[in-house]
Amino acid sequence: MAALATVAKKVWSARRLLVLLFAPLALLPVVFALPPKEGRCLFVILLMAVYWCTEALPLSVTALLPIILFPFLGILPSSKVCPQYFLDTNFLFLSGLIMASAIEEWNLHRRIALKILMLVGVQPARLILGMMVTTSFLSMWLSNTASTAMMLPIASAILKSLFSQKEAQKDLNWQSDENAVAVRRNGLHPVPTEMQFLASTEDKDCPEAEAPLDLVADCKKEEEYRRNIWKGFLISIPYSASIGGTATLTGTAPNLILLGQLKSFFPQCDVVNFGSWFIFAFPLMVLFLLVGWLWISFLYGGMTLRGWRKKKSEIKTDAEDRARAVIREEFQNLGPIKFAEQAVFTLFCMFAILLFSRDPKFIPGWASLFTPGFLSDAVTGVAIVTILFFFPSQRPSFKWWFDFKASNAETEPLLTWKKVQDTVPWNIILLLGGGFAMAKGCEVRAARGLRAWGGECGGERAGGPGTAATTRFPSCQIGVIRAPYSEPGAVEKRRRQVRSRLSRSS
Repeated sequence: MAALATVAKKVWSARRLLVLLFAPLALLPVVFALPPKEGRCLFVILLMAVYWCTEALPLSVTALLPIILFPFLGILPSSKVCPQYFLDTNFLFLSGLIMASAIEEWNLHRRIALKILMLVGVQPARLILGMMVTTSFLSMWLSNTASTAMMLPIASAILKSLFSQKEAQKDLNWQSDENAVAVRRNGLHPVPTEMQFLASTEDKDCPEAEAPLDLVADCKKEEEYRRNIWKGFLISIPYSASIGGTATLTGTAPNLILLGQLKSFFPQCDVVNFGSWFIFAFPLMVLFLLVGWLWISFLYGGMTLRGWRKKKSEIKTDAEDRARAVIREEFQNLGPIKFAEQAVFTLFCMFAILLFSRDPKFIPGWASLFTPGFLSDAVTGVAIVTILFFFPSQRPSFKWWFDFKASNAETEPLLTWKKVQDTVPWNIILLLGGGFAMAKGCEVRAARGLRAWGGECGGERAGGPGTAATTRFPSCQIGVIRAPYSEPGAVEKRRRQVRSRLSRSS
């Protein structure tokens, strides 16, 4: 048994290398079970899926495999694969990530979050609502991961005030160190664990074992209350980030992948853009956010149908007062709003307004003033974030030109490229490109495979009673999919062609 355990440990330690070597061999039958080129394309897709799920290679490195495998296997030439990694959709997403770096650089997200929390109140359910509204708003423009990482330190400070956190017990120090190392490795802020919160408050608030039974019961209720509030806070942040990311195209990567696929299949289609997506998705986002808040509040936030009439205990009142004081103190520590914060907020508003108004569909947008088809959302996003790299972070003054004693040091811009290099997750750009390259290979191979399959089916049934139905079904299917995104003239032309074919077949 000891030898078996040792072998199992060695296999587990070498699992990535084993998956890397044996996954291609296990997937080889796919190449021979299908037509040559279609089988090779499916082989690459399945291999990338296995590598992504097992992380045998880093995710971004796996996303680069189409550049190697598609040309070698004769699926697509490299001249068609490589441009998929730098589509305008990728640059739209990159502009959102750079804007997030500027907001984080000047703590604008913290000022917005604390202001919203001061407005909604300090009751647990209201605090959860404030956290969810703030996180979803940030996630509409920034990535879900960045929004969650920005809000976790604020939630940590509020939870400390609610629970009167002291130092954790000595036997939990190892857990704190492990948590801190892990989150720093991923670029996040360390957040105390649930056991540390509860352990730090247990000694202060819970009575000793010799206390009366009713006090012990009250202590257990308060401990359960703290545990639920802690869970509700931390659940609400990632949930609201995921919900808020659905409202805009730049909120989350899958939205951009859908846009990229639409442009790939229907190059002339401009039905889906930033403004039209927002009009469609924002009401649904608000509905889901409200449902999520009610669900979390009833489960963990202490909200009950009879809770509105119930008088609050002194412990809960004191905790809410401490939370209110902490939020106010944190907001005051930010000081008066700086010129750089005002500039970033103004550029952020311009970023949103110009994306909305480029081509809102129900009225002519500002893009109609330029050559049709030349401007996209990526042009707008990159144009705004470019201003961040030369706009001064200090208020300019004309007196400086005439004051010979003033400092001649160069003014720092709102954002430096060094900051962008350190904060922007470039691997996500490569992941998007890998998905687009994979979809491009599927598109080419699937289109040829379907045409060949349709011809074989038609040849086998030629002259039979099912010929018309066999040829009509794929045409109707493709027409139903393409019609909403095609030009009206093209649709009418296609209808005439179908009618003429049907008349000849009958």
